[in-house]
Amino acid sequence: MKFIAGDIGGTKTVLAIYDQDSGPASPLAEATFPSAAYPNLEAIVRTFLVQQQSIGVDLVGGTFGVAGPVVNGRATITNLPWRMDEQKLAQELSLPRVTLINDLVAIASAVPALPPSDLHTINQGQAVENGPIAVVAPGTGLGEAYLIHNGERYQAYPSEGGHVDFGPNNADETELLLFLQKKLGAHGSAHVSWERVCSGSGIPNIYEFVKQRGDAVEDPAIAAQIAQSGDVAPIVINNGLRDDASSLCRQTLELFLGILGSEAGNMALKVLATGGVYLGGGIPPRILAALAQPAFMQAFLNKGRLSTVLREMPVHVILNPKAALLGAAYHGFVSA
Repeated sequence: MKFIAGDIGGTKTVLAIYDQDSGPASPLAEATFPSAAYPNLEAIVRTFLVQQQSIGVDLVGGTFGVAGPVVNGRATITNLPWRMDEQKLAQELSLPRVTLINDLVAIASAVPALPPSDLHTINQGQAVENGPIAVVAPGTGLGEAYLIHNGERYQAYPSEGGHVDFGPNNADETELLLFLQKKLGAHGSAHVSWERVCSGSGIPNIYEFVKQRGDAVEDPAIAAQIAQSGDVAPIVINNGLRDDASSLCRQTLELFLGILGSEAGNMALKVLATGGVYLGGGIPPRILAALAQPAFMQAFLNKGRLSTVLREMPVHVILNPKAALLGAAYHGFVSA
């Protein structure tokens, strides 16, 4: 039996066809498409299936991980005007079934099957067999999910925890919160979520805060890079990791590491992640050296009387950039 799986994002859509005989790690075909170049997901899938006619496509269903909440089989994609419905997709694509899952559910679904080579360990800890697992994924936004073992296998569940209230942990973070409340709201009382400070879209907020505070002067060369590209986060990260990092970029990255550590620890406690905490998304694999510094784990463990519990939880970075696609495939295998 063959089925299609996909990782559907605002920038790109990755599709693959799998056969139950070959397993989710070995797709029969795979292709990447620029999402914005197509009017909807159906158009991309049709294009892909036409390209794959040589493998004799006869699909029993499809599972698609989407960058946005999925409610009652319906979803919208962040940064795209697409509205998706499982029943409509199945009808339009002539598939017996279509399943939409949140992209973090897709990433989480891949976690139990990731080999050691797909992971970088920050804290070894001591995993409890079949214990709950937390996934925190800072990319463009901040995604979160968790896994619970049902007696036979792990089941992934969605969360929109990235949009809950940001809770500062020290004086610098308190200043950052006040700064963003004023920036985002007319009366200084705007809602500031963790995503506003713990993601690729949040790093520019931290950078602006540190710059306006006056503790560090912006390097003209870095200012020129930002002005030219308009994409602050990768420039700040790349410069913040250098041995001769500008003070502004270094302070921004240090604040980000503490915030990420704090929220990872929050998620670990909320689900009591004795099975481990996994950092996904595009940012953690790019800052492995920084995550090895004390700032991240100090913030992760800064939970008072529960610090000893957190110390025993393994913390890993997911290195596989196709984890969401792999997870969608695993989800499809279970459903097929």
